Amino acid sequence: MIKNLLLVAFGGGAGSMARYLCQKWLSEDHPHPFPWATFIVNLAGCFLIGVIYAAAEKVTFITPQIRLLLVTGFCGGFTTFSTFAFENMNLLRGNDTIYFLIYTIASVVLGIAAVFGGIAIMKLL
Repeated sequence: MIKNLLLVAFGGGAGSMARYLCQKWLSEDHPHPFPWATFIVNLAGCFLIGVIYAAAEKVTFITPQIRLLLVTGFCGGFTTFSTFAFENMNLLRGNDTIYFLIYTIASVVLGIAAVFGGIAIMKLL
């Protein structure tokens, strides 16, 4: 269990640093009102989690520990959106269309509402 936690922590730290560097580079070199940096990082994370997932089915050197390091750790630190997209893909692959719709719509709508709620609460304090 400790080894797995360390793998996730190391991968997550590396992913978070990669996200920071990507966002810093894109925001400073290409300023724009649209959040391109986050958008690109999210899409890159989704692509990467897909590559790792597919590679793990083809090759034996991507062990469960390597997947933990790369998918849960690195991709989780790089962007949680990639995990969200991956879970939605699993719901669709399992023909759980209703759960896919509920999860997607509720996550986006309630996530945005939660941000507004957090801001509102902090303004009251």
